[in-house]
Amino acid sequence: MSTFDAVLAQYEKNKNTASGNQNKISQEDRMKKYFTTVLPKGVKTAEKRIRILPTKDGSSPFVEVKFHEIQVDGQWMKLYDPAQDGKRSPLNDVYEGLMMTGVESDKELARTYRSRKFYIVKVIDRDNEQDGPKFWRFKHNTKQEGILDKIVPIWRNKGDITDPQKGRDLIITLNLTKSGNGKDYTAVNSVIPDDASPLNADDSVAQSWIADELTWSDVYSKKSEDYLEMVAKGDVPKWDTASGKYVSSSSNDEMIAAPVKATPVVDPQEDAEVDEDLPF
Repeated sequence: MSTFDAVLAQYEKNKNTASGNQNKISQEDRMKKYFTTVLPKGVKTAEKRIRILPTKDGSSPFVEVKFHEIQVDGQWMKLYDPAQDGKRSPLNDVYEGLMMTGVESDKELARTYRSRKFYIVKVIDRDNEQDGPKFWRFKHNTKQEGILDKIVPIWRNKGDITDPQKGRDLIITLNLTKSGNGKDYTAVNSVIPDDASPLNADDSVAQSWIADELTWSDVYSKKSEDYLEMVAKGDVPKWDTASGKYVSSSSNDEMIAAPVKATPVVDPQEDAEVDEDLPF
């Protein structure tokens, strides 16, 4: 199967569904490998240009990964769902417990604990080519109004846009938008293909980008079960230098239970990005 066919097959499969080693690089270098479409404070519109890199085996470049999206100490975080690796997720335990009560308010609260499907794709940021390959994470959109829904028509009309010689850069238009609750967030307004062009005029540079061994799991951290358990309890994990691990901000060692009178804090755009999207 070609990359072209792989992307289209993946898109059709997911259209109607709602669904490493992190010590290779330093935290400073890791941040350089993280491509974001979030607008800086005070900026209302901008354009970014990227090139999606081809995969070595011809598979789809859009890797599907599930993250819990939840607020920790007032900051939105995307926490890797360990259930993908056959491991326990305390956040899934809370979600399932809330769903089993049959109470409508509990079902609403459960939404804040369930994991959601994201895509991660390896790209070259044309404004920062010196950083080499980066990773772009964006949410699967159940209404078919997301970023992948804007990219796939380009793929259908222009062919394999990752081709090293005849592929195309993508021009991403960003706008500051208000959600229904008045919160500002960055929306990807459009994704437009540029003319066909080589990945890089210097073939050796292009090949080095394609051969780069860094994976998304080297950039996006996976928190431990202990960390997720603290979040599930409503605690704020804090890094303790002495013990070399995260510890709870409280001394509450009770079993995990659903928050009794918690008010759900829902992603302001459930099918879109949240501004506070950090790779850790």
